[in-house]
Amino acid sequence: LCLKESEMKQIFDFLRKISGGTLTQKQVDATNVVIATATDSTVADMLGIAIDQMVVSLFGIDLICGFEGLCLKAYDDGVGVWTIGFGTTVYPNGIRVKKGDTCTEAQAKAYMVYDLKKFESAVNNAVTVPLNQNQFDALVSLTYNIGPSAFSKSTLVKKLNAGDIRGAAEQFDVWVNAGGKRMQGLVNRRAKENEVFLK
Repeated sequence: LCLKESEMKQIFDFLRKISGGTLTQKQVDATNVVIATATDSTVADMLGIAIDQMVVSLFGIDLICGFEGLCLKAYDDGVGVWTIGFGTTVYPNGIRVKKGDTCTEAQAKAYMVYDLKKFESAVNNAVTVPLNQNQFDALVSLTYNIGPSAFSKSTLVKKLNAGDIRGAAEQFDVWVNAGGKRMQGLVNRRAKENEVFLK
């Protein structure tokens, strides 16, 4: 995929804007990987053509990657769901991840780019009030973890749409169990997401 210099500048200017002014070399490299593997429609989204919805920032992507970690071999997530890469459970072709699957780091990043669209869309569709970038990033991170259906039906969304930001923030703590057990990793993740949400 070949982009004009002006188009590349537009993408990087936008990314700098949503990430607070500067990009790390790691973020620049990650963006170059995404652009190199992107389809025309993805590039259209990147350039802001026909897109009126929020997208997760590079900070948000780093946040999610930090929680999910990278695993190039499929693993059981603890409640019987096979997972690979940065928390992918279903490949872009619709096939579920299964025991024995492996992927490369580049594939894991491509899966995540695909997954993020689904979770961004879930947040954009469920939330009817304006959000700042931190709130959106925190909500996408939560949705990435609990799933679009659970997010859209949650009390958190109801409170948020009613304008109760504090009440919504308190709802992050509800999502700390997996398989009926309180998980310290989820407690830590929700605390960080809540902190970002309130910024």
